[in-house]
Amino acid sequence: MGLHSIQNTRHPLQTGMTENEVFDFLQIQHSSIAKENSTGDFLRKPVWLKVRLPNTPDFNRVRGVLSRHGLHTICQEARCPNMSECFQDGTATFLIMGSICTRNCRYCHVAHGIPSPIDEEEAARLVFAVKSLSLKYVVITSVTRDDLPDGGAGVFARSIDALRESLPDIGIEVLIPDFQGQVAALEEVIATKPSVINHNIEVAPSLYAQLRPQGNYEASLKILSRIGRSPSIISKSGFMIGFGENSDDIHRLLEDLAGAGCQAVTIGQYLQPTREHWPVQKYYHPDEFADIRKTALTMGFRRVEAGPLVRSSYHAALSGS
Repeated sequence: MGLHSIQNTRHPLQTGMTENEVFDFLQIQHSSIAKENSTGDFLRKPVWLKVRLPNTPDFNRVRGVLSRHGLHTICQEARCPNMSECFQDGTATFLIMGSICTRNCRYCHVAHGIPSPIDEEEAARLVFAVKSLSLKYVVITSVTRDDLPDGGAGVFARSIDALRESLPDIGIEVLIPDFQGQVAALEEVIATKPSVINHNIEVAPSLYAQLRPQGNYEASLKILSRIGRSPSIISKSGFMIGFGENSDDIHRLLEDLAGAGCQAVTIGQYLQPTREHWPVQKYYHPDEFADIRKTALTMGFRRVEAGPLVRSSYHAALSGS
């Protein structure tokens, strides 16, 4: 797919994007085009995965606020295909505790390595940014911080408390890591009573060893089960497909999430970020996502977002309503 097929004829730099942001956007456009999968076949990226070039005042306003306050978003770090839509709507998923993850999952574009020390002023800057953007619903997530004794649970709690103190009516959703299975860490976050606690199961259990060897499928289900027992909190999870799973894997995953008391789920298409990441094994048609959504709804999920470009925080405010 050449530049002529991008649905905006202006040069990317004319939108006010930095050179790095332009590169990231073009990577989204071109990722997984004619990439060889594990069977030696080549998959061409289908037309329904085209993403519009960000080119609105709202997009630049959100990006400017984040830059001024020295904040990161998972939208940018993970090259989310919905970044332009969410930024234009004046929403963003804030990435706390830095942008360096201590784990290295084979599908994830977030940088991994040795993270920086915790920024004690980050919560205050987060509040200022949320106020500047006039948000009514905010999503907070983090990189995995296995280097911290509590996995960063205390930072989540302080961020939630700071937002509630300044903006008591705001809806808050958190997307948390597994805290290495520490029950006390999870309880600290639950005690702050955010509207939604999301913990992504990520991939089918049969692929955990290959794709996220530092994760634990059963431990993640236990986290979701504990969240599900909190009457005032919505339990949410999400996963991607296209890694090589089959229909039975997807069905089992949905059954496991429903059995854990999960109320909301997001299901999206995996897009290979770089040549070094796991190759796409299948591009699911939107009709297949519609069928998966119907199946999930019959299992009792309160809300299901399923589609090629769906990600964890897509239409997040609807999950919390």
